[in-house]
Parts: sequence; C-alpha cells; structure tokens
Amino acid sequence: MMHMTNRFRAITSSYYRGALGALLVYDITRHNTFENVKKWLAELRDFGKQDMVVVLVGNKCDLGSSREVSEEEGRNLAEKEGLCFMETSAMENLNVEEAFLHMITKIHEITTQKSLQFKMANDHKTSTNLQAAKQINIHIDHEVTATKKSSYCCST
Repeated sequence: MMHMTNRFRAITSSYYRGALGALLVYDITRHNTFENVKKWLAELRDFGKQDMVVVLVGNKCDLGSSREVSEEEGRNLAEKEGLCFMETSAMENLNVEEAFLHMITKIHEITTQKSLQFKMANDHKTSTNLQAAKQINIHIDHEVTATKKSSYCCST
C-alpha cells in the first residue's frame, strides 16, 4: 500500500505545478476532513505556484444539525492561512458555482496584474533599448561618416 501512495503522490505533485487555483474542500459534518486540510494545503504550497489561488470550502452546510466544524472555525483557518473561504451545499447547489467563480475571478485578477507588470517592464526595457539604440545609431552614423571620408569604398 505504501508503494501505491508514493506513486500517487508523484503523480499529484505534477498536477500542482501548473495549477493556477485549487478548491480545498472539507465536509463540515466530519471534523477529520477539516484536520486533513492542513496536510493538503502544505502539499499545495510545496508543489504549486506561490500565487496559486486557494479557496477553502466547507461543504454540506445543508446538514447544519450534524455540523462538527463551525463556520467560524473554517473562516479562522482561512484567514490565518490567507485563503478565500466559503461554505457550500452540493446537494442544494448552494454557493457551488460561486466558489468556482470566486476562484476564477481571483486568478483573473492575478493574471491581469502579472500581465500589466510584464508589459510595464517590457515598455521600460524597450524605452531603455530605444535610448541605447539612438546612442548606437549616433555612434554608427559617426563611423559611417568617418568611413565615407576615407578612400575606402565597397561595391556590390
């Protein structure tokens, strides 16, 4: 069994690398699933990108009478770990789509910000390169002028 677990971990770690976001879901009626969140979060952080969007989701909020994990407990963990937080009910289709939309919106914000930073950096480089190119052109023009003054000629 240990051999299969290691194989599974090797496969899953490769999935984390390219992920932009993750929904980390626990069952509010089973406290042990909430306790496992920390282990899964550690894996996400070990193998995923630093800016990966993680939404902590407490599922089965329709079963409030069987609740073992309070909403406050879930929210506190999310705040402590810098995660987004929601409670959902897959059975009642409550906040399920919203959880995905929230994650996608955050990913879009981060991607847009990165793109803007990249564009600004490239604009700065282009501006710097244009200034350098002007200097080079001036330098080259001087060389061409100096060459023309000499008797050296090149015919094609």
